[in-house]
Amino acid sequence: MGLEYEKKFRADEETLKNIHASLKEKPYLLQMETTYYDTPNSALSKRKITLRRRLENGHSVCTLKTPTGTTARGEFQTECDSIHDAIPVLCKLSNWVELLSLTTEGIIPVCGAKFTRTARKIPFGDSLLEVALDAGILIGGEKELPLFEVEVELLSGKEQDADLYAALLAQKFSLQEEPKSKFRRALDLAKGDEKWQ
Repeated sequence: MGLEYEKKFRADEETLKNIHASLKEKPYLLQMETTYYDTPNSALSKRKITLRRRLENGHSVCTLKTPTGTTARGEFQTECDSIHDAIPVLCKLSNWVELLSLTTEGIIPVCGAKFTRTARKIPFGDSLLEVALDAGILIGGEKELPLFEVEVELLSGKEQDADLYAALLAQKFSLQEEPKSKFRRALDLAKGDEKWQ
């Protein structure tokens, strides 16, 4: 199973600039445009399942994220132009057979995000991390909110290394941990529940 282990932090534009200036590794840029999907009766979000199609520099990638009962999440993706065509492939990759039955009545776009990611791969301890600085907007219904976020993701190695690096970064730049994913925050915006701000 593919696992995603990451730490997220709220930021602002100035903080992202300061972090960017402090990192010596060569950055790479990704223009991200994400659409999140759910069933009409919210069957996926009720089960903490995320289904999305993301354009990464114009390249379409469909992703399924599933709960694991730990702090990590199952993450499975396939290159596909259609989220509908991607669902059977994601079912096979994840062995999450329930997805097919949950989506038999169809899926609809529920929210989204558009942002620029400035990322770096950083060796730390016995691990390889990705530090991503995201700046853009969350989209929920007709509403938009600014998005400024720092992500520290474990690419390979030990969760403890990711935790330590994230803690050091948070301490240095006075970052506040963000408990909700982009999907959850955009969904809150679409539903008119913006208490997380």
